[in-house]
Amino acid sequence: MEMFLKVTDTFRSLKETRLSSLRPLSEFFDYQRISRPADLNQATSRISYNTRYFSGNYLIIVALFAVYSILTDLRLLFSLIFLVGGFTLINKFAPEATQVGEHTITQKHLYTGLFVIGIPMLWWAGPIAAIFGIFFGSALLVLAHAALLEPGVESDYATVQDQV
Repeated sequence: MEMFLKVTDTFRSLKETRLSSLRPLSEFFDYQRISRPADLNQATSRISYNTRYFSGNYLIIVALFAVYSILTDLRLLFSLIFLVGGFTLINKFAPEATQVGEHTITQKHLYTGLFVIGIPMLWWAGPIAAIFGIFFGSALLVLAHAALLEPGVESDYATVQDQV
């Protein structure tokens, strides 16, 4: 239960900090502001500004890449469901030791069995390829969007506010 509270607190703080800065889709997909940067310096300054300005939108893109990656790889999906579901079921239905014949089965035994089966299943599913796919796919999309989208007029005033 305590772990669940920590996870919900983490999501709540993430929502308050990152997702509160979500920009409207009309601004995020403003095709009239798309142009090729003149040089590497301009591309770098656009990336620097846009990654801060659209950080909430980019976080959602990374999350969508992760969900897509998990849903399209059935082995990974099944192994994650097995591990998370097993962990949840053990916590919910087996908090106390159970006597089966002459043997006493504790939560520790159940967790050991779950991990002996679940970790090789997860390894066989290839989560490292999924992680690299999520990382490089989202990085490519975020950097391309940030480099090609011209900052709005408000970016000129952002430097004035920093100096004051």
